[in-house]
Amino acid sequence: MTSKFSSINPEKQERILNAALKEFALKGYENASTNEIVKSAGISKGLLFHYFKNKKELYLFLYNHFADVMVKEFFNELDLSERDIFERMKTLMILKNKLMAKHPEVFDFMVAASMETAEEVKGILNNTNTELIQASYSRLFENIDMTMFRDGIDIQRTINIIMWTLQGFSNQELEKAKKLNTGHHDFDEAFKEAEVYIDMMKKAFYKSL
Repeated sequence: MTSKFSSINPEKQERILNAALKEFALKGYENASTNEIVKSAGISKGLLFHYFKNKKELYLFLYNHFADVMVKEFFNELDLSERDIFERMKTLMILKNKLMAKHPEVFDFMVAASMETAEEVKGILNNTNTELIQASYSRLFENIDMTMFRDGIDIQRTINIIMWTLQGFSNQELEKAKKLNTGHHDFDEAFKEAEVYIDMMKKAFYKSL
């Protein structure tokens, strides 16, 4: 958090963040208006740019802030004592749906950011997202029960396949949202489809029960 922004009272911080969140989620980076943000937040434009140098800094701060909030909340609720990786994946999908229902505007913004085409921020967003995914998967696969996999299977390559499948499915759902030109999507249906892939991989890679 920028030092100037972190020094103001939490209520004002929340007003600014929520106003920016709604504007960027609705209009994207290039079309979002800082005039609308300050109007909604009830502050002057000069004050906004006292806290953030420009629209780019505000946007990237917003992305990093809410990505951090969502990851922390997600891993606080994820039961890492469950060592079956496929059960963890199902829990992951349930938690994702739960967080989406709890923070719909945050998810609208994060989905919109994943579709962002503005050259000014696109590269930075992609790099940040890649780092975030790698760090999250590292924690997701931590301390899983290797004895459940079939004898003689290459565990690392199997984990790669699981990870690529999960990420590929996520990318597919984002592509569907892009074609609809909206961040909204039927994630309940997507969850059911994801379960099919998870069960297929479990049968393919685990010892027979």
